[in-house]
Amino acid sequence: MSIEKQVSAIGLPTFWPVTNAASMATLVALATICGLVFSDTGTLSKQARSLAHWVQGRIRAWMYLFNGPRMIQDGFEKANGNPFEINAPDSRYVFVSSPKHIKELESAPVTVLSLQAATKQMLQPMYTMHGFDWFDGRGTEGVGFMRAIRTLLTNNLPEILPVLKTGQRHSQVYPMSIKLVALTNAVSFFGEEMAKNEQFMESALNYVEATLICAEIIKLLPRFLAPLIGGILGRRLKSQKIVFDALLPIAEDRCRERDLKAAGQTVPHHADCIQWIMETSPRSRPRTPERIVHELMAIWFGSVHAITATTTFAIHDLCLHPEYVQTLRQELHAEYGEFERTSRGLPLLDSFIKESARLTPVESMSTRRAALETFRLSDGTTVHPGEWACTPVQSIMQSSQYFPEPMDFRGFRFAQRREEEDIKGWVVGPQVRCGC
Repeated sequence: MSIEKQVSAIGLPTFWPVTNAASMATLVALATICGLVFSDTGTLSKQARSLAHWVQGRIRAWMYLFNGPRMIQDGFEKANGNPFEINAPDSRYVFVSSPKHIKELESAPVTVLSLQAATKQMLQPMYTMHGFDWFDGRGTEGVGFMRAIRTLLTNNLPEILPVLKTGQRHSQVYPMSIKLVALTNAVSFFGEEMAKNEQFMESALNYVEATLICAEIIKLLPRFLAPLIGGILGRRLKSQKIVFDALLPIAEDRCRERDLKAAGQTVPHHADCIQWIMETSPRSRPRTPERIVHELMAIWFGSVHAITATTTFAIHDLCLHPEYVQTLRQELHAEYGEFERTSRGLPLLDSFIKESARLTPVESMSTRRAALETFRLSDGTTVHPGEWACTPVQSIMQSSQYFPEPMDFRGFRFAQRREEEDIKGWVVGPQVRCGC
């Protein structure tokens, strides 16, 4: 139930300050007052009990910020495969872990459960992505960007992959990883010229980190404060403006070339995401240059943040388990050329990375879906509009129910199961496979 409905139910006006309490200290103070004033349970009125219960619930919700992974794990263990819920400061999360319920999430219409709406709430693009007016429903403007990333980018990897060179240097793992991931991705996203622009690349990196911090702040604010504070933070985020302003002229040139090509003229060939997002837009409503840049900024954030964390953990695991080095090196010597040409192969390295990600996932929850309409699971569990359905991905991947000896690192675990199309429990459908 929403905060407004809870407050209304105990007879308080919806503008009462407690409705918009966004401070842990405020809630603790309210709980203390409730405990002192109404310490005699015999005289505690129904409304006062409801208020005290609500304040305690909000304190538990704020504790999610400090102890979220442990709370998810506890809920998973107590639920025994059934759905369970956790209230966070910004929403109610309904977690499902059984194959049946995960399939129900995957099969729900995008007009009912939306990944886009959940991501919009998580990233606050209006304030962190230069005013990106992100639609709640996927497909509102077509799904061409999915083809641009999943198909066109993959097919063009042989043209994009940089030439490997020998050499060595000592670097801290995470700073090195994020720079390498950003540089490699920038070639495919923005083109080689922009990838060589040091000022642009510095802003593109800062933009990723600033988005994470600012989005977390904004989504915890009361709704009436979010536009004001979000606008202030957005204006102070210089990196998003630099990235947008640098990419907009390129997108405008590409749109002009698109029109010239439609008129029968010869135009240059481009193999980058700017081009593919433009080309895969609906013919009836081609994307504007501004929209192309906004889409690109959103995809760029995901490509750098998640891949950097996964790469860093994989390197750590390689150092912790040096017995895998020789075998992986032999596979690379024998098969990398084929992988570079086809973007397929290297099953042992693929398995090693998956095992690393299984034990050290980037997040504790996945398969986020925000309810646009009321959604009910087969067991009767209800997700109301604005609430989330999701999976406790870390708990599932580290459960003996799905993986033998789950806390042991077995680098080739997934290579041995390569013939299986489904991994019990969490691999259900293409969106769950990629952890979306």
